[in-house]
Amino acid sequence: MPDASTIAIAISATALAVSLVTMWITLFRRGTLKMTQPTTVMFGPDGRHHEGEPKIFLRALLYSTAKRGHVIENMFARLSRGEQRQSFPIWVLGDERLTRGSGIFVGEQGVVGDHHFLLPPDTEKYLFKAGEYRLDVFARLVGKNEAKALWSNSLTITDNDAAKLAQPNNAIYFDWGPDSNRYIPNIRSKPPKPMPNAMLELIGKLLPDEAHIAVESDKK
Repeated sequence: MPDASTIAIAISATALAVSLVTMWITLFRRGTLKMTQPTTVMFGPDGRHHEGEPKIFLRALLYSTAKRGHVIENMFARLSRGEQRQSFPIWVLGDERLTRGSGIFVGEQGVVGDHHFLLPPDTEKYLFKAGEYRLDVFARLVGKNEAKALWSNSLTITDNDAAKLAQPNNAIYFDWGPDSNRYIPNIRSKPPKPMPNAMLELIGKLLPDEAHIAVESDKK
């Protein structure tokens, strides 16, 4: 039968081991950065009223599997169709107030938000044509040389939807159906709202006299 000193040493060793494991989990273990299944993905024109250059939009939760967390330096999306690949490197983050993504800390509790990925100004005109696309989302972490793949999925644009996307103000939304376990596409259109009268009056003052007629008609 072990004596009291042996039991005390065993208890102390066990407590030390538990403390070391706890310290490693809370302080040293980096864990993995992950992203949940986006609830919605959008391909369409940029802008408050769906005007402008093409962009990719998605809403998802970023989270860490460890308490230490991760610092994201930048994020980007890559869209592939057949042999063609296009990167959307401009990252915009936010819900109500949009800001250019310039770093974000993601801890164990996670960060949920809207992510917008846009093309650089000098990119050739990009069109969302019919076909099967592969969407990949990447994050570049501080101190890492290679980007980390966060999420990837296939999305299909039919010929009918592609024809609608060619029309102004149209975008295609892929809404995740948890019951069917797939994305359900639908085309949405949001025509631009009329410009405020104050802005129209300011533009009218700056335009030549012959253009005032067009401005006054817009105000009506």
